[in-house]
Amino acid sequence: MGIKKEMIAMLLAGGQGSRLYVLTNSRAKPAVPFGGKYRIIDFTLSNCSNSGIDTVGVLTQYKPMELNAYIGTGQPWDLDRMSGGIQVLPPYVTGDDGQWYKGTANAIYQNIQFIEQYSPKYVLVLSGDHVYKMDYKKMLDFHKEKGADVTIAVLDVPIDEASSFGIMNTNDDLSIYEFEEKPKHPKSTKASMGVYIFTWEKLRKYLIEDEETEGSSNDFGKNIIPNMLNTGEKLFAYPFDGYWKDVGTINSLWEANMDLLNPTISLNLSDPLWRIYCRHSLTTPQYVGNNATITNSMITEGCDVESIVNNSILFSDVTAEKDAEISYSVVMRNAKIGKGAKVRYAIIADDAVIEDGAIVGAPPEDYPNRDDWGIAVVGQGAVVRSGEVILPKQMLAPGHGKES
Repeated sequence: MGIKKEMIAMLLAGGQGSRLYVLTNSRAKPAVPFGGKYRIIDFTLSNCSNSGIDTVGVLTQYKPMELNAYIGTGQPWDLDRMSGGIQVLPPYVTGDDGQWYKGTANAIYQNIQFIEQYSPKYVLVLSGDHVYKMDYKKMLDFHKEKGADVTIAVLDVPIDEASSFGIMNTNDDLSIYEFEEKPKHPKSTKASMGVYIFTWEKLRKYLIEDEETEGSSNDFGKNIIPNMLNTGEKLFAYPFDGYWKDVGTINSLWEANMDLLNPTISLNLSDPLWRIYCRHSLTTPQYVGNNATITNSMITEGCDVESIVNNSILFSDVTAEKDAEISYSVVMRNAKIGKGAKVRYAIIADDAVIEDGAIVGAPPEDYPNRDDWGIAVVGQGAVVRSGEVILPKQMLAPGHGKES
């Protein structure tokens, strides 16, 4: 029997991230680089650390090698503990019935034994692919105050976007009387953030019942939450008013990176009271040459910049040569932008090479029909040859253009 914990976190990090296309060919979505030196999962792990949650199970599945190596012992997030700490929990075989995680609820069900060694009163269920800062301790206080069986964090969204979310319809006391998954005609603008606190005794009961239900999707949004609501359990919506973004698409990932450069957006990575921690390799200081012009951009350590950089984020060890232009773009670690190359409204993945004079992406004003425009993406280790043009919306697979 381990040391009893009041609340532990279970972080769902097994998503394939298929809508990020070439950026998740070789890694899980939570491991995708973000914001110059981070990975997407850093936000959830840092929220746990800053909220005083010292026991986190990370449930992995899709191409987990890079994510597992990145998490390691959990030291960057102060989660390398003798009791609790961080533990990676892949699916595992037990006798003849071993199987992949079938859904979000099944993933937690398969790890009941892990949870029960800490005898928690509450279990916090999180996703590893959202960018936000949140104090889970305040949410737990709300859960206790309401005597809730389930508390679901909600964000107020514009009514014309509500159909894209799971929507919570609530009474005046924030108790939930109805849950609608992506309704065509939403009655409310309280969108689920995929952050749940469950009283463990209740959750355990419903997980077991759901697993025994033939035909269930084994999913929190489709099965567990509606079942608890239908049987009269106490569900409450916890209002959150900070920055939150699901970075599950190319456009949303690009937008979230650009938000870091917008002074009116509340996502402050420099806040000493709520640090976002990460694992990063030590490298040389950045070098900005005489030919460089940098405007409203983030340039990480190890970069060698002789180019124009405008409204862009450069990860560590990026090289941008003379007369190149990088604007409204995200350039990941160790990428090289050659002389005279143009990278505009694009995401360039790690180790990619944009050779001299190549063009990647274009500004939206060049496309009167906005349906023809979108973010251009160059995959990990791909090469864009000199004189080659990569159009908006075009995506190069990892390794494209390399000599065999």
